[in-house]
Amino acid sequence: MFLPKVYHRFSLLYPSCAASSLRSFSSELSSVSSIPASGILRFARKKPFKPMTSRGASASSRLSRLAPFASAAENGAGDPNGSTAPSSRPEEDEELSSGGGYHLPPKEIRDIVDAPPLPVLSFSPHRDKILFLKRRALPPLSELARPEEKLAGVRIDGNSNTRSRMSFYTGIGIHELMDDGKLGPEREVHGFPDGAKINFVSWSRDGQHLSFTVRVDEEDGSSSKLRVWVADVESGKARPLFESPNIYLNAIFDSFVWVNASTLLVCIIPISRGSPPKKPLVPSGPKIQSNEQQNVVQVRTYQDLLKDEYDEDLFDYYATSQLALVSLDGTMKLIGPPAVYTSIDPSPDEKYVLVTSIHRPYSYIVPCGRFPKKAEVWTIDGKFVSEICDLPLAEDIPIAFNSVRRGKRSINWRPDKPSTLYWVETQDGGDAKVEVAPRDIVYMQSAEAVNGEQPEVLHRLDLRYGGISWCDDSLALVYESWYKTRRTRTWVISPDQKDVIPRILFDRSSEDVYSDPGSPMMRRTAAGTYVIAKIKKQSDGTYILLNGSGATPEGNVPFLDLFDINTGSKERIWESDKEKYYETVVALMSDHTDGELYIDQLKILTSKESKTENTQYFLMTWPDKKAFQITNFPHPYPQLALLQKEMIKYQRKDGVQLTATLYLPPGYSPSKDGPLPCLFWSYPGEFKSKDAAGQVRGSPNEFAGIGPTSALLWLARGFAILSGPTIPIIGEGDEEANDRYVEQLVASAEAAVEEVIQRGVRLFMYLLDIVLLLHVSPPYLLLLLQVAYPNKIAVGGHSYGAFMTANLLAHAPHLFCCGIARSGAYNRTLTPFGFQNEDRTLWEATNTYVEMSPFMSANKIRKPILLIHGEEDNNSGTLTMQSDRFFNALKGHGALCRLVILPFESHGYSARESIMHVLWETDSWLQKYCVNNSDKPADVDASNTESLNDIENKALSASRGGLGQEGWDQDGSHWTPRSLLWQSSYSST
Repeated sequence: MFLPKVYHRFSLLYPSCAASSLRSFSSELSSVSSIPASGILRFARKKPFKPMTSRGASASSRLSRLAPFASAAENGAGDPNGSTAPSSRPEEDEELSSGGGYHLPPKEIRDIVDAPPLPVLSFSPHRDKILFLKRRALPPLSELARPEEKLAGVRIDGNSNTRSRMSFYTGIGIHELMDDGKLGPEREVHGFPDGAKINFVSWSRDGQHLSFTVRVDEEDGSSSKLRVWVADVESGKARPLFESPNIYLNAIFDSFVWVNASTLLVCIIPISRGSPPKKPLVPSGPKIQSNEQQNVVQVRTYQDLLKDEYDEDLFDYYATSQLALVSLDGTMKLIGPPAVYTSIDPSPDEKYVLVTSIHRPYSYIVPCGRFPKKAEVWTIDGKFVSEICDLPLAEDIPIAFNSVRRGKRSINWRPDKPSTLYWVETQDGGDAKVEVAPRDIVYMQSAEAVNGEQPEVLHRLDLRYGGISWCDDSLALVYESWYKTRRTRTWVISPDQKDVIPRILFDRSSEDVYSDPGSPMMRRTAAGTYVIAKIKKQSDGTYILLNGSGATPEGNVPFLDLFDINTGSKERIWESDKEKYYETVVALMSDHTDGELYIDQLKILTSKESKTENTQYFLMTWPDKKAFQITNFPHPYPQLALLQKEMIKYQRKDGVQLTATLYLPPGYSPSKDGPLPCLFWSYPGEFKSKDAAGQVRGSPNEFAGIGPTSALLWLARGFAILSGPTIPIIGEGDEEANDRYVEQLVASAEAAVEEVIQRGVRLFMYLLDIVLLLHVSPPYLLLLLQVAYPNKIAVGGHSYGAFMTANLLAHAPHLFCCGIARSGAYNRTLTPFGFQNEDRTLWEATNTYVEMSPFMSANKIRKPILLIHGEEDNNSGTLTMQSDRFFNALKGHGALCRLVILPFESHGYSARESIMHVLWETDSWLQKYCVNNSDKPADVDASNTESLNDIENKALSASRGGLGQEGWDQDGSHWTPRSLLWQSSYSST
């Protein structure tokens, strides 16, 4: 059994006196129990809300009456994530331990995580059938423990010759989709081995066949190599594509693609390939890297890179493919030489294939995406036509945002033409700091130039190219953007009408979500490509459909607009329900006919959800806009079906508008149950303007999706969850956002915490007149109306959110009682060539790097912090070493801290044992240092920030400043309670 590595240090022990505090508080409440329990004061008799503990819910707890949920997941079964894990300790043991073994969280959390996942849907090309791709729950750790090769930024499962740790489907169900939205009976795809792992499911162009890969587990626990299978859609019968059982797929890069309705182009393992190269016992020489040419090479902290010649040989061994053209009848033809092919893309007319490959010389400082790259056009049977480019090794791409590789890039087929290529070339050498106009030029050219035609300039751009949405000869939309200014522009061009001058359709800030006009809806062509759907209306004009998120100050209201591309006029033909539901347009379902679509024949797929109702899919038809429900998925976690969700708004002290989503447990009432412990979980973001930072994103009506490591799991433990409070780091004009990172981070967190606490204060003001008339002590009423205890607010985050967590505990200890930091980076000097959205180097912004690093402030952290990290983290910047060194720095200053290293886990966590243990660690930490925390709400070190008591007293003053009632003294700027009982009872709960 592999064990998580746990390092524990308790040099600052907090008194565990929450139980006595609650008993004291309950006895004090009994002194006012003789007050008439009528009307709005009835709640004064209630005990504070008592969250579930890991020993089970209290009989009086509302959560104990939630419907039980029995997991349908079998042992060892899951999604790309599940298994069963024995615990070396009883499940109900709450205490943190330094011992080994994986632990299980409380049952109320475990049942939600083990809930069987919903299937993935896939629609046929003619939109008349739906695949239900079935998944498992979490995988066992034994799957992650399988050997893997880390080569050129890629992790490879050598046994199956695929990327390691691939998720998979467990089965395929086929349903007919009727015109009224009803589904026919399920037809299971069958014929493959029991327990098969299914990947790369795709439809043939005519929708008559499915292709997919199958692999099975071997006796030694490894997975077999992938074989390509095909299935007849009408019968569901599946069979291997290749007649020979010894032909396997190479899925390190591209895998296979349908060329037409009966032929596939497949990347296979070369048939003559032998055993992998053996690592020499004695190296042939020292490892040498040189920069004698004095090139400026700045790269971020990439991981899993090649280290020596042996790694180069091993990379070639696993990544080299042979292309094979295979018919459904099993006929196979090998085309081209074996090479490291990274993509294969047939032309729409099925005559050519665009083949991209990488080749030596390789690099030891950048991943394979920057290796020398060649793009060629072949005929579909493998005859060389032309070389599009052969790009050199790209180690020296500048780290500035919008910097790109020199040479031709983004090479693709035009989806509206039989065989026309297009690509873009930089004019600034790829360096975003170079000022030049144009910055990018888009070219196009026929696949086979008969008379030696030169590439044709399609469009010139002054910003960085961002893609093209094609329609036909007369219409295409070209996108460009620039990160530094957040500017984004959309051009209207006529690709094959040279007399039509390109014009700007939209010119806006990418941060301004309120002005987002939406994206064009695409339809599928007979060739299997996607182009902009033109809509035919009675009046003249060129109409398209714009599908937008509809961001507003009240939340997202998705829409579908009929847009006149020539005049810019638009008509809203559909909009989401604003009151209860959140609906989105998923896809165009009337797209299987070429040419223009008539508005009264429109058919779209929508999704619909609410705060408490799971996402379902609907088929909507015009002109009556009648919606037919297609799916009826059960609620994935009925225990939390009645959770409470509210989008809240508040302001930072510099005037920036902020938002957050506040979740409360099912059945919770602040007036009846009292304040809750609270978990603050977020992730900072960078902005160029205060206005954009303050815009509302998301919808209050979205369904609360809960992942296996979601903070929302603690709703089942009686916590209030402040999810995603906006933490904008703003750098307006020439100012860099990170130069005031700590200041803005703390200000945002202060505003969020103040808002959660003052929600009770404001309600208290509304009721205070009645209370004073009845001579009830205001402190009790305030305490019972607060959503969160001021001294029981924990902070947490993952990756950059972990970085945020450590900084908040260092620079705002008065706000939080403890922290949970997962897979973070804490010392920015270890990422000297940029991180996140910072593109200055350590030497250009030394002070910023140092001041942002919580590692440099380890001596200031006095609140308990739990560090969790995957031992095999492959994310750029968040090496496992970051948590290890940060823990040692904390320990060196006597901080109360704990470090948990998860064997075999990467940046995100996958195995059931690991995830359950992370949840156990987190829950134990929260129970000990949040639920049972008895510290005062304001930290003695918070000299630069007013205490939470001051904040609340100012709120009382602002709302009731002229009251002058008995029990209060006017003291200049705020009202001060006379009662020492108020002060002592409030600060101890």
